[in-house]
Amino acid sequence: MNMGTSIDFDAITDLLTGVHREGRSTLFEYEVYNLLGNSGAETPPKCVLLPTGARTSDDELLALPGDKVVLKIVSEHIVHKTEVGGVRVVDKDANAIRSAVRRMLYDVPRKFAQDITANPAHAPKAYEGLSGEELESAIHSDIKGVLMVQFMPPDSSAFGNELIVGLRNTREFGMVISAGLGGTDTELYAKRFRKGQAIVAASCELMTGEEFFEQFKRTISYRKLAGLTRGQRRVVTDEQLMECFSSMIEMGRHYSAANQDAPFIIEEMEINPYAFTDFLMVPLDGMCRFSHPDTPENSRPVAKIHNLLHPESIGIVGVSTKRRNFGRIILDNILAEGFPKDKVCVLKDGADEVGGVPCYPDIASLPHKLDLLVVAIAAAHVPDLVDEVIQRDAANSVMLIPGGIGETEESRERAEKIIEAINDAHATEGGGPVFIGANCMGVVSHPGKYDTWFIPDEKLPKDRERSYHRSAFISQSGAFMLHRISQCPELNPAYMLSIGNQTDLTLGDLMKYFMDSDEVDVIAVYAEGFNDLDGLEFCAAVREAVLAGKEVIFYKAGRTPEGKNATSGHTASLAGDYMVCESCVRAAGATVARTFSEFQDIFLLAENLSGKAVTGNRLAAVSSAGFEVVGMADSIHSDDYAMRLASYAPETKEKISAILESKRLQSLVSIANPLDITPSSDDEAHATLAEALVEDPNVDALVIGLGPMGPSMHTLKDTDNPMFDMADPGSIVSIIGEKARTWTKPVIGIIDGGRLFDPMRDAIKSYGIPVFSTCDHGVAALALYLEARLAAERMRKAETDD
Repeated sequence: MNMGTSIDFDAITDLLTGVHREGRSTLFEYEVYNLLGNSGAETPPKCVLLPTGARTSDDELLALPGDKVVLKIVSEHIVHKTEVGGVRVVDKDANAIRSAVRRMLYDVPRKFAQDITANPAHAPKAYEGLSGEELESAIHSDIKGVLMVQFMPPDSSAFGNELIVGLRNTREFGMVISAGLGGTDTELYAKRFRKGQAIVAASCELMTGEEFFEQFKRTISYRKLAGLTRGQRRVVTDEQLMECFSSMIEMGRHYSAANQDAPFIIEEMEINPYAFTDFLMVPLDGMCRFSHPDTPENSRPVAKIHNLLHPESIGIVGVSTKRRNFGRIILDNILAEGFPKDKVCVLKDGADEVGGVPCYPDIASLPHKLDLLVVAIAAAHVPDLVDEVIQRDAANSVMLIPGGIGETEESRERAEKIIEAINDAHATEGGGPVFIGANCMGVVSHPGKYDTWFIPDEKLPKDRERSYHRSAFISQSGAFMLHRISQCPELNPAYMLSIGNQTDLTLGDLMKYFMDSDEVDVIAVYAEGFNDLDGLEFCAAVREAVLAGKEVIFYKAGRTPEGKNATSGHTASLAGDYMVCESCVRAAGATVARTFSEFQDIFLLAENLSGKAVTGNRLAAVSSAGFEVVGMADSIHSDDYAMRLASYAPETKEKISAILESKRLQSLVSIANPLDITPSSDDEAHATLAEALVEDPNVDALVIGLGPMGPSMHTLKDTDNPMFDMADPGSIVSIIGEKARTWTKPVIGIIDGGRLFDPMRDAIKSYGIPVFSTCDHGVAALALYLEARLAAERMRKAETDD
């Protein structure tokens, strides 16, 4: 449905221009109504401004329709008018109106002054440092008058029958629209209700009015307004809501920092609440704050990310000849990964070579321009080095390893100096080098045949001959990435990038690079914060990646106020509003993980199952442990996902029956889903039943309990008892390994046992079957993964249909 709106942008811009000429950046309420009148959405109520000190005739006071009027104080500094007596409903009588207006002009300054005195931290800037009569006098002089507004009684005063709709210019994601339960208790609703039930938010750049309406339909607010709860009746049409959202989104896009031609930026605009009278949306209060756009930064030469990830030559600064410092470990790891020694050099005065690698005394002595320069020196020396690299055009890309560049107040000046030099270089012809870091752990690029992590092999053993996955792991925290790889070594991305403080290259830049990469199908991202507007760039690239068939897994740190404060002191990033971030990234098509474990699980599934077909959420499950069967069934539903247990096709039931009969289990096993095959089942029974279920056209995915402790199962390594030896050709490991190569559907294994069965787990994983230690853990991870794959497919289909 096309809900195009007719917005008079010229009239709105003229309004903002006039207000700006008066030296204001905030609209009065009647000016907000004027703006709404030009927005193409609902018509605001009629109103009349009664200026302070003016003599108003009876005819003017009685000009509005109805038996009552609403009186509202008008001051750019008084936002919450109700709390200070700045809103009154009176009978439409000339003397009653005059009396109420005169009382408000004196009562409101007194009450507002009392509030400021009691809470000086909340004082508007104009009143900071004032007190007593001086404060009250200043408030009084700033009151422009009283706005007399048409009284329009709502259809219902029941809970949930008011709507808030707003725009907000966020630092990371640009303009964001939000909507939900309105009224004076909006903030309370947002805290008390589950996330996404009271308020929803989305990027104006990434979502249409119709798409935002579909998101809004999942809220309590919509259910109330649409009459879908007991005792409620519909008070507004879906078309009205879509028109309102579409109008807001179009205004948000026009007056956005992301629009280079924007005459002004709407910093914040809020209508709270919209009430509803006879199927009319009536704005009862509104505010709008705006600003002038800033000068944009110079664009980064992101094409040089290719030089960073696939360098022809590498130089290192900070290698010790006497000890294994960070620089020396980095050099060792680069060579161990297979990068040609003759393409590596070290910048070190007073040495001819280090470990067979030639040394040069300084940048000026380099015989040629480097593709990648790795900097592993003390932070205090970095600004001068950056200046020289830029001036001499010595490298296409630079990796800044050291911390102490922006993480603390003391190092901010150093970081600002580096950023200024880099930004100036980007304005020159060729754009200068790109920089990754600072405060980063380095990069592992298997296709580029190098590893600059400063972690010794003794601490992180690596199988450098093992095949890597078609995936990229981008992390703002190097330690987070390191711990995930150490804890889950079967994760083996082609690229692993620790980006640290985002002094230059950003999460958005790297997502844009990998969205077009032919070597990557899966992109996993750990973020602590985005640079200005980079969240929007990141989400746009996520969307393109998903539309191109890639999978994106995302975790955002700083989800709580405490976590947000912790991230701001870690990688010098400013953590933003988590709800906005999650909403935007999820709407772009990424899978948003809620915990570290969930991130790791979904990443593992994506690396192994991205090539499998996902056409639905019908699950089949089989186990020889009764508790596991029950646990599998119990785990298919939660507040965040839902799977269905598949109904077996007739031919599958026949196959199961034949297998059970051949194993003499027909009297012990009922054909059901999940399938409980008893502890006496052997390896062949497990494997052939799994195959029958995978081949069922009614089954979309399979969970198989692999019975590590079953008395008839070969599940041990290096055992003296051949009955349990998993090297036996008839073991579950041997049989399922061969069969798994032909399976086109997602399959996960459950090995619920101790460390004795780690060799079995490793063997099953080597065949591309993800393994979990408990069934509830495995089913939950698989359900989230399948739901994300299906949502991405729906997005691609919608894009194709459009």
